[in-house]
Amino acid sequence: MILTVTLNAAMDVTYWVDSFTSGEMNRVRRVVRQAGGKGVNVARVLHGLGHEVLATGLAGGTTGDLILADLAGAGIAADFTAIAAESRSTTVVHDLAAQEATLLNEPGPAVTPEECAAFLERFGELVGQASVVVVSGSLPAEAPTTMYADISGLAAKRGVPVIVDADGATLLRSLDGTPTIVKPNASELAGALPELPDPPSASPASASPASASPASASPASASPASASTAPGSSGSSGSPASSRLPAELLGHLLRAEHLRDRGAGSVVVSLGAEGVLAVTGEGVLRARLPYRVEGNATGAGDALVAGLALGLAEGTAWPERLRRAAALGAAAVAAPVAGGFDEAVYAEISPDIVIEGAS
Repeated sequence: MILTVTLNAAMDVTYWVDSFTSGEMNRVRRVVRQAGGKGVNVARVLHGLGHEVLATGLAGGTTGDLILADLAGAGIAADFTAIAAESRSTTVVHDLAAQEATLLNEPGPAVTPEECAAFLERFGELVGQASVVVVSGSLPAEAPTTMYADISGLAAKRGVPVIVDADGATLLRSLDGTPTIVKPNASELAGALPELPDPPSASPASASPASASPASASPASASPASASTAPGSSGSSGSPASSRLPAELLGHLLRAEHLRDRGAGSVVVSLGAEGVLAVTGEGVLRARLPYRVEGNATGAGDALVAGLALGLAEGTAWPERLRRAAALGAAAVAAPVAGGFDEAVYAEISPDIVIEGAS
C-alpha cells in the first residue's frame, strides 16, 4: 500500500470557458468539483492504475467533509485527521480559445500544534502498513516547517521510503528527514537555491515557470548525443555526467547535487520541454518524450510522482521507473482535470520515451 500525505488538501473547482476575459462576465461551459491537493492527486492516479493506496492528511469544516465524501465516492481509501478550521478551495479556469489555465489557490487553514501532533501520531500508526510514503504540496498556515522532516523520520524508523514534492523552505527543511526522493520542478529547484548560480553556459530559460510541465517535451529540444552518464558514474559538477549534459541542464544538476549533499537520496526534476532529469546515487538519467502533449498541465507533476512511487514499491530499476513516471506525467496533461491521466496516451507514449544515461 502506498500512503499519500496531503496536509493542505483542497476542494478543486475547475471551469471551462470559451474565451476568458478579465473584468467581464464569462459563461462557463463545464464545471468539475473534486477533492484535490497534490497528495490527493497522486492517490487518484495510483487508484486509477489499480494500485492500493491510502490518502491521509488534514481536513476540516464543510469543505473538509466534501473532500472526504468525494474520495469515498471515488473509491479511494482515506484516513484524515480532523482540524477545526475550514479546508481550502482552489479554482482553475481553462480558456479554451487560448489553451491556457488560470489557477487561484487559497492559502489554506491555520492549524494548531495539537492538530499537527495528532496527525503525526496517526501517521505513525499508518506508516507501518505502507510500502512507500508520498508527501506532497504546501503546508497549512501555522504548521511547523519541520513537518515533512518529521514525517520522513517516522517513516525511516519503519524502513519505509519517502518521496517529497514541495518547494521553498518546506523542501529544504524536508531534507533533515533524509527523504528517499525529492521531486521539484525546474522553477521550484531554482527558487529553493537562488544562491547557486547557473554555470556561465547554462540557459536561464530552462529554469523558467513556463517550462514546469514534465510532459511538454519536444523531440527537437536536443539530440540523444547529449545523453547523461550511465548509472554508476559520478554525478557531481565537473564529472563525466556534467560533461555529457547539455549546457542548459548543468544548473539543475548543480542544484540537485546540492540537495543530495543535504540529505536527499535522489532528486528528480521535471524540466518541461527538457524532459525529466534524475540525479541518483547510481548516476544521472534523463527522460525525453517523443512529442509534446497538449492540454492541461495541472497535476502532471503529481502523476509523475505516482510513477516514481510505484517504481519504489515494486523495486523497479531507475531507467524503467523514470520511463513510467515521465509517461504518466505526459498522459496527465491529456486529462481534463488533475488526478487523472489519459490511458491511450500513456500506452502510446511509454515505449517511445528515450532514457539517456541508461546502459
